[in-house]
Amino acid sequence: MSALTAISLTRVARLGRFNALLMLRNRLAMVYGVVLPLVPLALLFAGDRGDGGIGVSALLSTLTFAALFPVYYNLLSQFVTRRDELVLKRMRTGETRDLELLGAMALPGVAIALVVAAVAVPVAMTLGQPWPLNIVVYAVTVLLACALFVAFAFWTAAWTRNAEAAQLTSMPVILLAVVGQMGAAFPDEIRRWVDLTPGAAMMDLVRVGWFGFGDDGTERTLDFAETWVAAGQPLLVMVGWTALAVWLATRSMQWEPRT
Repeated sequence: MSALTAISLTRVARLGRFNALLMLRNRLAMVYGVVLPLVPLALLFAGDRGDGGIGVSALLSTLTFAALFPVYYNLLSQFVTRRDELVLKRMRTGETRDLELLGAMALPGVAIALVVAAVAVPVAMTLGQPWPLNIVVYAVTVLLACALFVAFAFWTAAWTRNAEAAQLTSMPVILLAVVGQMGAAFPDEIRRWVDLTPGAAMMDLVRVGWFGFGDDGTERTLDFAETWVAAGQPLLVMVGWTALAVWLATRSMQWEPRT
């Protein structure tokens, strides 16, 4: 029987519910995990109704914050804290499998990110933005972003000594997510490399999948069929980064406190 088929979904759900209760009791985690990702939608009040440039910035920031805070940073600090308190070591001595334990820890943050991404659709439309041109591309973008930053969290935890150090060790991943959204500020020689970052791929997918923008314009120039072609490269970038992050996390996983 393979590792995937041996996983108990009931056990994952039960552990996930426990992790969600702990998260709900942490007011700070709830603020930066739920409230903060929705704040960028306030940018939609600043521009004209239907302003594509403002819409891309607001929705991209919402998805980025949803991936970084409830998914990445919350999971990173949670894993490091429980590792240092030997909670993970004790749980691994029972029936719980490693994938069940990791999946249950990631479940609450991922659920919040998915809800935020779903809520962003009616909120943006109410504030004058169009219905996503290709809702499937948008949904796949959200799922890939969640998977990527879950893997990044486990990888970062491997070289994070304690929960306080996570504020520093998380910075490379946060920069990787943010710098790609500022590609226009770099010279062409550098921008070619910046375009290969997860942040740049997410921006391209929002522009293409939601708004149907081609190239660097802010006018819809793509139809539904053309969005699949335009989304091909950024989707490959996201898949590539996700595969790399999973590989790094698998090779460097630390279940006991660092010495």
